[in-house]
Amino acid sequence: MADVHEPEVRSYNMSQITGKDTKPEMMVRKFLHSNGFRYRLHVKDLPGKPDLVLPKYNSVIFVHGCFWHAHENCEFFNIPKTRTEWWKEKLYGNKERDERNI
Repeated sequence: MADVHEPEVRSYNMSQITGKDTKPEMMVRKFLHSNGFRYRLHVKDLPGKPDLVLPKYNSVIFVHGCFWHAHENCEFFNIPKTRTEWWKEKLYGNKERDERNI
């Protein structure tokens, strides 16, 4: 199956995907802050660069998206039909890296 977008359009779409300040991450941050928890964001010197670090509790929180982290049995995860082998390597590589960092 061919991609439905031209390569330039696909490249632009992919460039707009960010790893910080995602909607799920913002929901978690708002919940924690409204309940009195204070945190640091994206601490680079910790393994895996956790999304949130709660220094007072010596804890970290990772907010993993279903697609990018290949959640099994999730309705939001499926392997794309184009460049399937490349996507499998990418997504399952993310999953392996998550396991190492956690």
